[in-house]
Amino acid sequence: YQYLSRYKQKENLDRFTFVPGRIEGTEKECLACLMEFCQRSNPSWTELSNFTRFLNFQLKKCEKSVFCSTVVGGEFSGF
Repeated sequence: YQYLSRYKQKENLDRFTFVPGRIEGTEKECLACLMEFCQRSNPSWTELSNFTRFLNFQLKKCEKSVFCSTVVGGEFSGF
């Protein structure tokens, strides 16, 4: 939700890092955001779960990537 809400507001995600345990928004706002980005008209809980797990997996890989680090990432803005 931290990434998706910032992406929706067109914030620069290059300098943002997920902070575990940080609570942002309400449960209702989070669910609405997930449903919007899931791209399904009426997603099941399984579809939302699969979407969030896949997105979380990809974001963790991105955060650990040398190409997205603050040191090297400056050369690859928006990567």
